[in-house]
Amino acid sequence: MNEQLKFIGKKVLRLILLLLAVCISTFVLMDLSPVDPMNAYIGGNAMKLTQEKREQIEEHWGLNDPMPVRFVKWGKSLLKGDFGTSLIYKRPVLEIIKEKFSASLVLMLIAWTLSGLLGYFLAMISGAYQGTLLDKGIKGYCYVLMSMPSFWLCLLLIIVFSVNLGWFPIALGTPIGVLSENVSIWDLAHHIVLPAITLSVIGIASITLHTRQKLVDVMSTDYVLFARARGQSTMSIIKNHGIRNTLMPFITLQFLSFSELFAGTVVAEQVFSYPGLGQATVEAGTKGDIPLLLGIVIFSTIFIFTGNLIADILYAVIDPRIKKGVQL
Repeated sequence: MNEQLKFIGKKVLRLILLLLAVCISTFVLMDLSPVDPMNAYIGGNAMKLTQEKREQIEEHWGLNDPMPVRFVKWGKSLLKGDFGTSLIYKRPVLEIIKEKFSASLVLMLIAWTLSGLLGYFLAMISGAYQGTLLDKGIKGYCYVLMSMPSFWLCLLLIIVFSVNLGWFPIALGTPIGVLSENVSIWDLAHHIVLPAITLSVIGIASITLHTRQKLVDVMSTDYVLFARARGQSTMSIIKNHGIRNTLMPFITLQFLSFSELFAGTVVAEQVFSYPGLGQATVEAGTKGDIPLLLGIVIFSTIFIFTGNLIADILYAVIDPRIKKGVQL
């Protein structure tokens, strides 16, 4: 029990230190950026404000305070559960994150599941038939994906499936001019297909190549050669030896891909104008909305850290030998 508490305590301490470092870095970088937060609050009319009115607004939002003072004030409010008010949306930050993340969650879960399942399946096929045309074709496909910019893939899918074929809408998460209560599940699914494909394709290549290499190493071991000598088929060897030995690196890559998934969401939602957390991140950064950006940074850090923690827990479930070292 003491070892379990020690393990949890270390994880919590790491998370706190990570959040502190990320928040300080984000706050300093935003303070040094040339973006004027007044433009986020007033819009294009910020230059027309009188000096007196500008000073009143800056005093109200604390923009005229030194950077350390503003950070301390924000930290005190955060400890009370107040993430502040967004300069762009004029609403509480937590309310915006909840609304935007609910739109992005389904997109990320679909992409994460598809990339994991398809990447692992391709890795098993490629590693089992190493050196064949099928293996070379899968590796070539992965190399093309890894060298392909995500925004270019978004544009390619839009041109092919939206403009030329007309199968899917070009952008947005719901049909234009339709009230939210009238939007059907089919409408949501129809708009999410292309962004989900883009995100899933981005994560397939790394999972396939790394898991394939692990399977190749397993297939060259002595116990696999002995199994072949006993007449076991390739599929039987993969079932008995390959899957068990490749699950660990696959889980590592799959849950570490949370960071790549979040970064890919930012690009995909911008290109497809999908109203999610990624699009809100870009708006907060480009318009100097520090409260919203810091709230998203905290949320995304916890989201990615949770993925790594789940991977650590699954290690002990899959391989009991690790349980003695991790003590979950």
